[in-house]
Amino acid sequence: MEKLEIKRSLIEICKEKQQESINNIKFVMDDAQKSANEYGQPKDRYDSYRMQLLRKKDMFASQFQKAIEQMETLNKINVSKKTELVTFGSLIFTDDQNILVAIGLGKIMLGDEMYYAISPNVPFYQAMQNCKKGDEFEFRGRKIKIIDIV
Repeated sequence: MEKLEIKRSLIEICKEKQQESINNIKFVMDDAQKSANEYGQPKDRYDSYRMQLLRKKDMFASQFQKAIEQMETLNKINVSKKTELVTFGSLIFTDDQNILVAIGLGKIMLGDEMYYAISPNVPFYQAMQNCKKGDEFEFRGRKIKIIDIV
């Protein structure tokens, strides 16, 4: 499989995973709101159960908003463009592992190969940022060589 096609496939997998996350969060957020509505008004001034349900819904609403923002971030990646330097949207092949700089989703299997989707906010990315093909960078005392960048 051509490396640009691998990048496209990985981005699609990331989008599918993120959409699944969005759907799950939306479901539990709606469920918490429904439970609060069914419970009705507080029974007395010491009844905090409804408020607890509403706080739970608000927590999920916050997670939902972050998940939507991460999906928008994924949509900004140009999957038909090769990059020369390690930057947001790059697919990096190293002598140790393969990394997609997008959002932090962790391990992704594509065929028999394992890739790691990382955020540009993590220290590992900071260590290799702006490196190019053939460069070495050090992370936690280990030297890692960049084999290729797409």
